[in-house]
Amino acid sequence: MSYIDNGRLKQIGFLLLILFLAILLFTKLFTYFPGFLGAVTFYVLCRNWMIRLTEKRKWNKSLAATLLMLLTFLIILLPVGALINMLSAKIAYAVNNSAELITQAKTLNNKLSQEIGFTLITDARLQKFSETATSFLPGFLGATFNTLTTIAILYFILYFMLVNLRSMELAIYEYIPLKDENVELLGREFNKLVIANAVGIPLIAVIQGIVSLGGYLIFGVPQPFFWFVVTCFTAMLPVIGAAAVYVPLGVYLLAAGNTFQGLAVLIYGFAVVGTSDNISRFLLAKRIADVHPLITIFGVLIGVNLFGFIGLIFGPLLISMFILLLQIYSNEFLIKKRSAPAGSSGHKKVTVRNKTDK
Repeated sequence: MSYIDNGRLKQIGFLLLILFLAILLFTKLFTYFPGFLGAVTFYVLCRNWMIRLTEKRKWNKSLAATLLMLLTFLIILLPVGALINMLSAKIAYAVNNSAELITQAKTLNNKLSQEIGFTLITDARLQKFSETATSFLPGFLGATFNTLTTIAILYFILYFMLVNLRSMELAIYEYIPLKDENVELLGREFNKLVIANAVGIPLIAVIQGIVSLGGYLIFGVPQPFFWFVVTCFTAMLPVIGAAAVYVPLGVYLLAAGNTFQGLAVLIYGFAVVGTSDNISRFLLAKRIADVHPLITIFGVLIGVNLFGFIGLIFGPLLISMFILLLQIYSNEFLIKKRSAPAGSSGHKKVTVRNKTDK
C-alpha cells in the first residue's frame, strides 16, 4: 500500500494557494494590465541606457530613471497620443454624421455599380457595416492606454523597475524555477520579442506611412496628413496593411472622376508603398526579429478584444511569449526524457550549483 508524502501534499496545497491568489489578483487588476505591459516594454527599451548612465557614468539612479521616463514620454507617448487624438476627432465626426456618410457611400456605391456593371455592396450590407464600425471604432481607439490612470501606473511601475534594476533582475533570476541556461534563454528571447513587437511593428508602419504621405502630397490627395495617420495605423494590421487605405482611396478618386489621381494612388500604393514594407523588413531583419504572420494575425484579433488599440502591439507579444514559454518548458522538462536511452531512468549524476554562485 502506497502513501502520499506529507511534504508533497504541503507543497501542492501551497502551490494551489499561490495560484488562487494569483488568479484573484489578476482578475481584479486586469484593468491596469496594459499599464504593466507598457512598463515592461519601456523597461526593456531603457534597460541598457539605465545601466550606462548609472554604472558607467555614475549618475544618480533617480535622476537617470526620471530622464529616461521623460524621454519615453516625449519621443513615444506624446506623438502617438497626438496621432490618436487626430484620428479620434475624425472618428467622432463620422459617428455623429453617420447618416450623411451612409448616404454618400450609397451614392458612391451606385456610381461604381454603374461603371463596372454589377453591385459591389448591397445597401443592407452597407448599413450593417456602418453599424459595426460605429460601435467598434470608438472602443478600438479609446483604449485604456490613453487614460491618465494607466499612464500613471505605467510610469509608477517603470520608475521602481529602473531604480531597482539589478536587485529586481537578481530576484527574478533566483525565483524562476528553471535551469540557468533556460533562464538566460528566456531573458534573451523576451528582449527580442519586445523589440520585434513594440519597436519593429510600429517602426515599419511609420515608414510605410511616411512613404505613403509622399504619394499623397505628390498626387494632391485631400487632407494628406489625415490619410498619413490612418495609413500608419492600418499598416500594423496583418495581411492587408496599408492597402486598407490606398486601395479604397484610389477607388474613391476614380469614382469621383479624378482618373489620374485614382490610378496614381493605386499604382504608387502597390508599387512603392508595398515595396517599402519588404525593404524595411529586410533592412531591419538583423536588428529586429521577424514575427510570423500567423502570430501577428491572431495576436491582433486577441489583443484588440482585450486592450483596444494597443492590442495591435501587446496581442502578438503575448502570443509570442506563450510560444516561448512552451519552448522553455520543452527544453526544461521534455528533452531530457526523450533523449534518455531505453531501459534507463533518465537520471544522471550532475553537479548542483546555486544560481548565486554564477
